[in-house]
Amino acid sequence: MSIDARALPDSRRESLVLRLAPDWALPYVQLARWDRPAGWQLLLAPCWESAALAGLAAHHGPNLWHLLLFLIGAIAMRGAGCTYNDILDRKLDAGVERTRGRPLPSGRASVKGAAVFLIAQSLTGFFVLICFNWFSIWLGIGSLAIVAVYPLMKRVTSWPQAVLGLAFSWGALMGWACAFGSLSWPALALYASAWCWTVGYDTIYAQQDARDDAIVGIRSTARLFGAHARFGVGAFYLLAAGSALAALMGAGAGVIALAGGLAFAAHLGWQVWRMDATPTTSLMLFRSNRDAGLILFVGCALNGWVGSF
Repeated sequence: MSIDARALPDSRRESLVLRLAPDWALPYVQLARWDRPAGWQLLLAPCWESAALAGLAAHHGPNLWHLLLFLIGAIAMRGAGCTYNDILDRKLDAGVERTRGRPLPSGRASVKGAAVFLIAQSLTGFFVLICFNWFSIWLGIGSLAIVAVYPLMKRVTSWPQAVLGLAFSWGALMGWACAFGSLSWPALALYASAWCWTVGYDTIYAQQDARDDAIVGIRSTARLFGAHARFGVGAFYLLAAGSALAALMGAGAGVIALAGGLAFAAHLGWQVWRMDATPTTSLMLFRSNRDAGLILFVGCALNGWVGSF
């Protein structure tokens, strides 16, 4: 079977996992979105940024063991969240052109099979979580309430992206908590930055489905902002950049970290400049946020490592 025949509309057709997955595993690869790595990369970014911010405050680079654990946890929990979302949204997904080919609405996977897969991914995330201190364990558990209600928000509010931001930004608290066993205001500022950033990039992502969402009754900030989406995303990105710079200064950032913060802000500005309502551009800009997150992380981490010599 060709890659195009196996791929969903927003899959990475060059994805190695998509090429190597046997036919029986393909529905589960797609449930976890392993063929679409941008999601786990964006979930991971605040974790790594927070770990680097904590290292900066402690005058050294980020804890490499923590970075590895966050990587495993982000892949597992993003997959679990997507599987849970697909179980709840299988009927809505059947009415949207981009999502009707997903494993559950298309009948290629059963709800029971998806539930077992959800449990397996969640257990992986749990085993990662218990590697950290008790404060971090309870903090991580606290995020589950937000994760549980997020898939329902698109039915009741035009701000589901705000709820997604609360969950996807949680790593901005976790990296700091895992290092210090507590929270401090630079971590909270980074969380505010990640929340604004998530609302912005997920609004861009939701522009792909605005027409079909209106038909099936799914709400989003893309529909809410409408013709003013560029202004809405720009406002959230401006707040994201400002909060990130505040977090860096609060952690004692030097020139390298501040340069990373400014480059992060410039990347967000470029996205706003490039925005339009076409699905191709929206998907490209959404995926580019992996690079924006890496820019902020690398600047902060390099500052910590250089300062430790």
